[in-house]
Amino acid sequence: MTAAVWTLLLAYLFGSVPAGVLVARTYGVDLRKVGSGNIGATNVLRALGWGPALVVAFFDVFKGGIAVLVARAFGLSDWMLGGVALMAVLGHNYSVFLRFRGGKGVATSFGTLLFLDPVLALWTFPIGLSVILLTRYVSAGSMTGGVAAFVLSLALGRPLWEVATVFLMALLIFWTHRENLKRLREGTERRLGERVEAR
Repeated sequence: MTAAVWTLLLAYLFGSVPAGVLVARTYGVDLRKVGSGNIGATNVLRALGWGPALVVAFFDVFKGGIAVLVARAFGLSDWMLGGVALMAVLGHNYSVFLRFRGGKGVATSFGTLLFLDPVLALWTFPIGLSVILLTRYVSAGSMTGGVAAFVLSLALGRPLWEVATVFLMALLIFWTHRENLKRLREGTERRLGERVEAR
């Protein structure tokens, strides 16, 4: 197998590592049965608090970044870098370790973007964060961040491979948040800081 194929597989496996599930398990909690059932940092925050949530967020961000670093070490093309970034996100969303279920891919998307294009990532982050702080809806901030990253990639004149990668990541974010969109419309979406009982 070529280096490109191996790197794509490694990126998927990196992304598949379910940090939220593993961290919650150390507290005797099955994260998939708590709150939203999501394996990401937001649900960890609801169930276990800020400390464990920050650990999960850090891991989910940097597993995407590690995938990009490995791809660069192999000297892969720009388009392959984009493919590796997407595979890491798909691994998080559809983890082989969780029977192809997983999270929403926001932190991992940010991590890949941070290592692909730090300037774009650091322009995008405060936009998404501002929406979260203003509304206390993490889902709204996540989707806004996805749109902002795509718009900024166009505005900043980024190359086609990067624009395409960011566009597909934004689409994935909206796809994984489709139930959140429904709850936002219905007014039943949980806000940041709302706790749930950890079982």
